[in-house]
Amino acid sequence: MSIPTPTSTLARVRAAYARIEAVDRPEIWIGLRPQADLEEEAHALETRLAAGEFLPLAGRLLAVKGNIDVAGLPTTAGCPSYAYEPAADAPVVARLRAAGALVIGTTNLDQFATGLVGTRSPYGAVRSAHAPDRISGGSSSGSAVAVALGIADLALGTDTAGSGRVPAAFNGIVGLKPTRGLVPGDGVVPACASLDCVTVFARTLPEAESALALMTSATARPVPARVPGPWRIAVPSTEQLGELDPGWADAYASTTARLRAAGAVLLPVDLTPFTEAAAMLYAGAFVAERYTAVGAFVDSGPPDLDPTVAGIITAARDIPAHRLFADRDRLERLRAAAEAALGDADALLLPTTPGHPTLAEVAADPLGANARLGRFTNSTNLFGLCAVAAPAGEVAGLPFGVMLIGPAHTDERLTRIAALLTPPVHLAVAGAHLTGEPLNPQLLLLGARLIRTTTTAPVYRLHALATTPPKPGLVRTDEGGAAIETEIWELPAEGLGTLTAALPHPMVLGRVDLSDGTTATGFLCEPYAVKGAEDITGHGGWRAYRSSNPLGPSGVPASPSGAQPSPSGVPSSPSGAQPSPSGV
Repeated sequence: MSIPTPTSTLARVRAAYARIEAVDRPEIWIGLRPQADLEEEAHALETRLAAGEFLPLAGRLLAVKGNIDVAGLPTTAGCPSYAYEPAADAPVVARLRAAGALVIGTTNLDQFATGLVGTRSPYGAVRSAHAPDRISGGSSSGSAVAVALGIADLALGTDTAGSGRVPAAFNGIVGLKPTRGLVPGDGVVPACASLDCVTVFARTLPEAESALALMTSATARPVPARVPGPWRIAVPSTEQLGELDPGWADAYASTTARLRAAGAVLLPVDLTPFTEAAAMLYAGAFVAERYTAVGAFVDSGPPDLDPTVAGIITAARDIPAHRLFADRDRLERLRAAAEAALGDADALLLPTTPGHPTLAEVAADPLGANARLGRFTNSTNLFGLCAVAAPAGEVAGLPFGVMLIGPAHTDERLTRIAALLTPPVHLAVAGAHLTGEPLNPQLLLLGARLIRTTTTAPVYRLHALATTPPKPGLVRTDEGGAAIETEIWELPAEGLGTLTAALPHPMVLGRVDLSDGTTATGFLCEPYAVKGAEDITGHGGWRAYRSSNPLGPSGVPASPSGAQPSPSGVPSSPSGAQPSPSGV
C-alpha cells in the first residue's frame, strides 16, 4: 500500500485527519486528539525548525497503544472502567515527542493486552487494513492498522506473546520487538511484567529503526561484535512448521530462497524447543503473572470485561506455586536446547504466524485460534530473544510476513538481515542525480548503484529549470518528443521512500518509458513548471546541455560536477546553500 507523505508538519497533520475520515475505521481508536490541538503543535514545531532546532521526527504522526501512558488521554488498557489519567507520558512516548513526533491518539487493543487477535475489546474488533472480514492481529491491533492505513507514520505497541509482531504481519508493515531492557517499560499497564516489552511499528525498516534508537535507554547493552562472513540463517523443515494456511509454505520457501540469493547461508534447525516453550506461555504457570497484574480488578466484576480475557485471567488465579517452579526448570532446559539448536546462526527465520483467520473463525473458536497464532511467537520473550517482523510478499492478495529471531542485543543485526527481504527498486534519473552531478551523492548515501545508461522512449521533452543547483524538468509529450539520456540506478525500496518524502514541487515520481520497451520509476516534472523554461530537448540530455552551456539555466555558473555531500547527507552548492532535495 503506497501512502503519499506530505512534507510540511501542518500538511502531515491535516492529511492524517483526512485519512481518518476517509477510511472510516473508528474501532482503531480509544482516544483521538482534536485536530486543532495537533495543528497548534505543528505550528510550534515549524517555528522551532525554522530557528534551526534539530528534531529528527519532526511532524511524524505517532499512535500509541492504549495500555501506554499519554499525558492528557486516559489509559484504559482496553477496559473503560479501568481507565486512569496519567500524570505524564510514558518515557517511550516522551522521548519520541521530544524528537518532534506528534501523538495523534491512543489505539484499541485486546483487553489488558491478552490476545493475539485484536477482537477482544469493548471498543470493537479491529479489522485487517487489507481485508475487513479478517482480524487485524493483536494485541497491538489499532496501532498496526493506523500505520498500515497511512494515518500514523509510527506506532507503539507492546509484546508479551507476539503482540508487536502478529499485527505487523497481518497488515504488511514492520514490527520491531527489541531485547527486553533496551527500551524502558515504565508507564505501561503490564500483562506479564517479567516478559513485556514496548515495540514499534512503521511502514519501513529505517523508520522503525530511527524510532527505536530514540526510545533506547542510555544504559542499554551494546550489540556484540559480528564475526565477518555471510549471514547464517536457521531454517526449519516444512514438516516442523506444521500446518500452514494454503500458499504459506510456498511463500516461506520463496523467502528463504531470497535470502540465499542475497548471500545468506541457510542452516537446518530443530524447532522443537521453541514450539514446546511456546505452548507453556498460556498452558503453563506463567499465565499467573497476568492475574498479578490486574487480577484484583477483574475479580471485582466490572461490566465491560471481555469474557475471554476475564476467563483467562481468573483461571490463572488458582495455579499453584509449585507449578511455576516446575515450569521455570523446564523452561531453562528448553532454553538451553534452543541455544544449542541455533548454534552459530545469526537468526532464526519463521513465518510470523501459521495463518490469517477471519473474524468468524476467531469468534467460533477464540482460544484455539489464538493459540495457533502464537505457535512461532510465544517463546521469544520466554527465551529472552529479540525479533523483527517484516513483510515478505503476498498470498492470495493478503500480506505474508516473516519473523527473524536472534539472541539478546542483536537487534541491529536482525534489521540488517531483514533489509535483504525487501527487493531493490530501479530509479530512472535524467538530471541532477546523474553520475557526477550535484545530487548524485544522495543516491550513493542511500546505497544505490548504477545499473546502466540508456535513453527514454522518444516521447519526452527536457527543459532547464531555474533552480539551485541547476536541474532539468522531464515532461512526457504527445508529439515532438525525443529520446533523452537516462541512467538506471538500483537502490533499496526504503531509499526510494526517503527520496519521495523529500521531493519538492514541481518534481513528481512517475513511470518513465525507456527505449528498450521497459519502464522504471523516475523523476518527472509537473507541466506547469516548464512554462517559460528553456527547451533543451535538442541536446539529447542534461549532461550534453551542461557541456555546451557552462552557465546554469538562471545565467549563473553551474554547480561543479561531483560536489561532495554535506554532513547532513545533502550535497552543498558552491555557496554553501542547501539545494532543493531532489531533482530528475
